[in-house]
Amino acid sequence: MPAPKHRRSEKPRELRRRVVLPARLRWGAQWSDICILNISSRGLLIHAPWTPAEGSLLELRRGDHVIAARVIWKDGARIGLRAEERIPIEEILSAGQSNALRLTAMNEPITDRRKRPRRYIEDARLEGRTMEFVSVGVIAAISAVTIWSIAQEALAQPMEVVLAALGG
Repeated sequence: MPAPKHRRSEKPRELRRRVVLPARLRWGAQWSDICILNISSRGLLIHAPWTPAEGSLLELRRGDHVIAARVIWKDGARIGLRAEERIPIEEILSAGQSNALRLTAMNEPITDRRKRPRRYIEDARLEGRTMEFVSVGVIAAISAVTIWSIAQEALAQPMEVVLAALGG
């Protein structure tokens, strides 16, 4: 049986490159690990653990590349996406060999937020503990001064009586 010919009004479908590439997908506030199964300059086929509704806008991250895409169709865990802008296929395919993923130490600083160490969290915890310690110290000092003044007032009159009795 011969293959059906395209009508003149229809464009022939762009060739897709079959791949198996890990990536991250954001839909609203949810992040998920996904797998890119094929890619073209305007679309992707992905395999995801959850399927957003058709027409949903997603953000896909592969290496340093961010792709905004819309869900066109879905079939189980397989989802067809159409990119908002042209996809740099060769750059995405070579992202696995990029300098950012080398196992050797790099001389240049890491600029991606997700690749930075999370020292700032430890700094925030240390600042919080310091503020808590200082607050407890201030409260203890105020309490000690208050107790001292109450005790002094309470004992002032009996001490005057004792001093008067002793002749002083």
